[in-house]
Amino acid sequence: MEKHKKIYIAGHRGLVGSAIERALRKNGYTAILTRTSSELDLRDHQAVDEFFASEQPDFVFLAAAKVGGIVANNDYPADFIRDNLLIQTNIIDASYRYGAEKLLFLGSTCIYPKMAPQPLKEEYLLTGELEPTNKAYAVAKIAGITMCQSYNRQYGTRFISVMPTNMYGPNDNFDLNTSHVLPALLRKFHEAKTHSLPTVEVWGSGSPLREFLHADDLADACIFLMNQYEESEIINVGVGKDISIKDLALLIRSIVGYEGEIVFDTSKPDGTPRKLVDVTKINRLGWSARVDLEEGIRSIYDAYVSDSLVKR
Repeated sequence: MEKHKKIYIAGHRGLVGSAIERALRKNGYTAILTRTSSELDLRDHQAVDEFFASEQPDFVFLAAAKVGGIVANNDYPADFIRDNLLIQTNIIDASYRYGAEKLLFLGSTCIYPKMAPQPLKEEYLLTGELEPTNKAYAVAKIAGITMCQSYNRQYGTRFISVMPTNMYGPNDNFDLNTSHVLPALLRKFHEAKTHSLPTVEVWGSGSPLREFLHADDLADACIFLMNQYEESEIINVGVGKDISIKDLALLIRSIVGYEGEIVFDTSKPDGTPRKLVDVTKINRLGWSARVDLEEGIRSIYDAYVSDSLVKR
């Protein structure tokens, strides 16, 4: 991926896309193409086609997606499967038809079966039932993987599929109705501290185990893989260690400085019991995560507090 080549980042304002843009610019890439959702609706086939015809990107990072936590996935399954199928179909097909040299498709570890052995190896894909609460999103992502593999097989394209674990970082979503667990807990504990609330409610039992990867680590991995990885088979990106939701809540409580109690609402769903990815494949290629979880959360919380003060 030469420095002068045109690189399109689909979803450059999101958690992952913005991290990829920061990393590319830091590494000296200057011909970066971006469009906001108001400038280019990626669900619109004609609009995407016209964009690719006009700009002719050489490399494509497909980080655009409709994403959310358990609540959003459970409440809006039709939106999740429709929007994600449209976005990825339009971009993958246009990348082929307009001659992009390579495309990186970002999937998710929710593609793996709910009860798959841990840690999750790439070969566990399609070996069991999916987690019901995010099945629509997972099926869309599996379709994207299959589409990349099918285009490689039929058309000789160089489309790779990367499966990151749970993400957090700058430009995260802190909306309690649609966010993932880490930013949601940060906001809950911050607001409880600010308003001197006696308790903070956490969904589920606190027992599920989750792995958390900083967006800057993922961006670094994506650039590494765009330059080093050529296989059609999926590849995991993660830290290689996990933490229980209970311990995560305790860590965030400590970072925020909240002194009240944590109440676990066991009437709410836990989701998958454990979701830890096997990172042997990418580690063997020469890449591993670097951002420590506590250090990463502290930096995100500091930014969140600063942003909250600015918005006042």
